[in-house]
Amino acid sequence: MSHRPSGRIGKVYLVGAGPGDPELMTLRAAECLGRADLVVYDGLVNPAIVESRPPSARATCLAHRNSDGTLERAPTEQGSALVIEAARNGQTVVYLKGGDPEVFGHTAEETEALAAAGIPFEIVPGVTAATAASAYAEIPITHGQHASSVALVTGREQRDKLGAPLDYRALAGFPGTLVFYMGESSAEVWSQALIEGGKPPQTPVAIVRRCTWPDQETIRCTLATVADVVAQRGARPPMVIVVGEVVGLARDVSWFTGRPLSGKTILLTRPREQVAGMQRRLEELGAEVLVQPAIRIGEPADWAPVDAALGRLNHYDWLVFSSVNGVRYLLNRLLCLGGDLRQLAASKLAVIGPATADELRRYHLRADLVPRQYCAEALAEALAGDARTRRFLLVRASRGRELLAEQLAAAGGEVDQIVAYRSVDEQKPRPEVSAAMAAGQLDWTTVTSSAIARSLVALFGEGLQKTRLASISPITSAALKELGLEPAIEATEYTTDGLVDAMMARG
Repeated sequence: MSHRPSGRIGKVYLVGAGPGDPELMTLRAAECLGRADLVVYDGLVNPAIVESRPPSARATCLAHRNSDGTLERAPTEQGSALVIEAARNGQTVVYLKGGDPEVFGHTAEETEALAAAGIPFEIVPGVTAATAASAYAEIPITHGQHASSVALVTGREQRDKLGAPLDYRALAGFPGTLVFYMGESSAEVWSQALIEGGKPPQTPVAIVRRCTWPDQETIRCTLATVADVVAQRGARPPMVIVVGEVVGLARDVSWFTGRPLSGKTILLTRPREQVAGMQRRLEELGAEVLVQPAIRIGEPADWAPVDAALGRLNHYDWLVFSSVNGVRYLLNRLLCLGGDLRQLAASKLAVIGPATADELRRYHLRADLVPRQYCAEALAEALAGDARTRRFLLVRASRGRELLAEQLAAAGGEVDQIVAYRSVDEQKPRPEVSAAMAAGQLDWTTVTSSAIARSLVALFGEGLQKTRLASISPITSAALKELGLEPAIEATEYTTDGLVDAMMARG
């Protein structure tokens, strides 16, 4: 743990992380997380949220899952002691809590301990599970005709609580919706108590599991059967249980679970810095997305050839980029050396596809040529007609096909190539991805280049037979077939959007 200057007291932020989906965190929550030295979190927080902390920040989970799947939380006092010690050492501590920290989150006890220790704190509210379930499972927990009120009820009362125990007779007569938190282990107790209190046994009930997560599930039953359903299904948290007539108003398939790729798990294998756009689109379509880069992109082993080419850019009629990375590494190097974009004025710019053209636009440059088909063959054909006596600079990776250079040279062009970035195979997959592959839990594995195809075979071997392979182009498909693998689909448009469309069409 890094330490702040001696004598300085840190601050503790008790932050609602929401029900699961990282995008449901508030702007204030994200801002606090971005300044953390230590992140403490409970077992209901999505790990993706924790991973978005600053690289220098430590993270500690205050819960673990037992072998039977139940969640065991550390005592409240243990969490308080941890954050107080860190704050006394000058640390900024973010304590992430699933949902909203003030809804059954033990925040009152923790703030009491912080105040007694003289530690400044702030409470940042979050989306609580009841309202998330109402929106994502389309269960209107309030309704003008059926429920003018809603009660949030704990399924785990503390035995040593000072106030009166829950009055289930009063709750049975409550004129609105009941939402039980942590009610799975005590379902038999509270459901029977409500029935004995006068609530009709046939009252509709919905068990909403992992709300806002890709595998969200809604199980319908009645007050009379909820305990048996929970036991039979082995239902585990996170979940809320909604009790009331409003459950009958919900559609069988909500907007969230009815999305085209809901229930699908898709593995993205491009370099980590290149998956954001594709990942976002897949998640918006309902997929659970895992990321396991098959290759890493980095600086070339030697910048000297690149620097030499940058020094004589006015020598070339065409600068040809076959990838987004080529644009990024070459132009960043130009700027790093003190140059500017005016040095490209003498050359036309050719790119292999729209994504590469988009990357040029980030540098306020427009591609002069984008072939109709987004592959090296089409780019070579488009350039070859005017290649004689023209001078070309091809910006490429450390490995790749020679087709473009060969065809331009055959057409009479003067061709130079520079390696602007290096492509290196990943050596070891993440354990959770390897386990999902071996268990056949991946519906799709994306393959977006020949290099990625070869690396995936080294990473997963025969495990690739247990997933469907989604190929971005005929060239990539050919590489897979050479490796003894048959792609299940091939994109019609050779882009990541085209690949998503192909997976969506197949389902």
